[in-house]
Amino acid sequence: MQGPKRWSLRGAALLPRVGAAAARTRLVVAAARVGIAAAAAVVVASTAATAAVAASTIPASAVTAAAPAGAPRADQLAFRELYRELIETNTSHSIGSCTLAAEKMAAHLRAAGFPESDLHAFAEPGHPKDGGLVAVLPGKEQGAKAILLLAHLDVVEARREDWTRDPFTLIEEGGYFYGRGTFDDKSMAAVFTLIEEGGYFYGRGTFDDKSMAAVWVDTLVRLRKEGYRPRRAIKMALTCGEEAGSAFEDYRLEVVNPGGHSSRPVKNNAIYHLAAGLTRLSQYEFPVQLNDTTRTYFSRMSTIVGGETGAAMKALATGAADAKAAAVLSQDPRLNAMLRTTCVATLLDAGHASNALPQRARANINCRIFPGVAIEDVRETLRGILADPEISVTTVEPSDPVVLPPPLTAAIMKPIEQVTRQIYAGIEVVPVLQAAGTDAIYLAHAGIPTYGISGMFVDPDLSNVHGLNERIRVQSLYDGRDFLFSLVKIYAGQVR
Repeated sequence: MQGPKRWSLRGAALLPRVGAAAARTRLVVAAARVGIAAAAAVVVASTAATAAVAASTIPASAVTAAAPAGAPRADQLAFRELYRELIETNTSHSIGSCTLAAEKMAAHLRAAGFPESDLHAFAEPGHPKDGGLVAVLPGKEQGAKAILLLAHLDVVEARREDWTRDPFTLIEEGGYFYGRGTFDDKSMAAVFTLIEEGGYFYGRGTFDDKSMAAVWVDTLVRLRKEGYRPRRAIKMALTCGEEAGSAFEDYRLEVVNPGGHSSRPVKNNAIYHLAAGLTRLSQYEFPVQLNDTTRTYFSRMSTIVGGETGAAMKALATGAADAKAAAVLSQDPRLNAMLRTTCVATLLDAGHASNALPQRARANINCRIFPGVAIEDVRETLRGILADPEISVTTVEPSDPVVLPPPLTAAIMKPIEQVTRQIYAGIEVVPVLQAAGTDAIYLAHAGIPTYGISGMFVDPDLSNVHGLNERIRVQSLYDGRDFLFSLVKIYAGQVR
């Protein structure tokens, strides 16, 4: 069932006064997901396509080193209050309001000295609670391409009776912050992008997303208060819509039959046809595919992981992979999702009466398609797997566009690696292909390359994002805040 409509940045209608370059590029939320693949790796999520950006010298003075764990700094306590206010503003689809959250964030920016001319609230008239905010910190150099920081304000539904703690009250306990959106993404589910006049962007983002929204607002507040003037303008967009959509393709399987009375069963049964086809689908694996992102990931992670899994990763990265190596990695659902297109049955609907032969049987197949693979090619593959002309296979509209992943240029990676060395000494930066859905595909489809990085560590269970008792480590949030602040300053100081 399709969820309620939520709004992200889609064209000039929602971005009056922000600039023609932004309007032309069909801006949407591009919340990239980032996690920790192992104890010694920061993972950079790549979800779209990128343009090369000239590298420049990165001054060490631009990096803010993480403070040792202990009593929070005064600026961290101020950030905590902003973060608390955002977490405790319900922005779920059913009863929440992104517009209210955006208004509260605008108040922080006004208090920091942002004039009204640099703050642009927006909302679609038919969805008054799904509004957002665009803020601008002007740059010193006229004509220099801007940096856009993106984050979504909306969160997945959370029922109080299901949670151990109130999901819309920020609770600090045992070294964690608990609450809906603490990681996804009121702390960090944002992406920032470099706007080029020709319509190309590059950037990075985070997890999911009030954490990121809070970090971006806090970053602009800090920059304004210290009197910092970037060489290029920094724009921030807080939107509402990431949790209502994702980058996957659904296919409907359907069998239609004349049916009849259940007292006279026949072999030609719609449910049997569908069930047999689904059984064949459950036994099929799409072929292994690699691109620059996954090849680099497996190459770097092979030495970190070691053992049989590390050896299989190395085999894949060097092009010497065999069926055994692929089988080893496919045992891990997370790695399997990076190796190939995956399709799984998620919904069933069949029959119309308990005493009648079914006239119709349907199933929904959810596919996470490897970048560059055509939606129609997957549909044809499904038809071949099902091997039954009685089972029709149709795409469920609207379909997401097919996009290619971005190259990992030095201009993207060098700043990330430098800040990582300063804040997380000894940690290696490893790119990863993110199987979860984001709106980055729309940016890529419009010719806007997008990357994602959070600089925040998560637990092996992904901090229960979208689940009960969502959380983030307090120190991870504070360190990630410093990580992104330093990274934004570096990129804002580069002009090509």
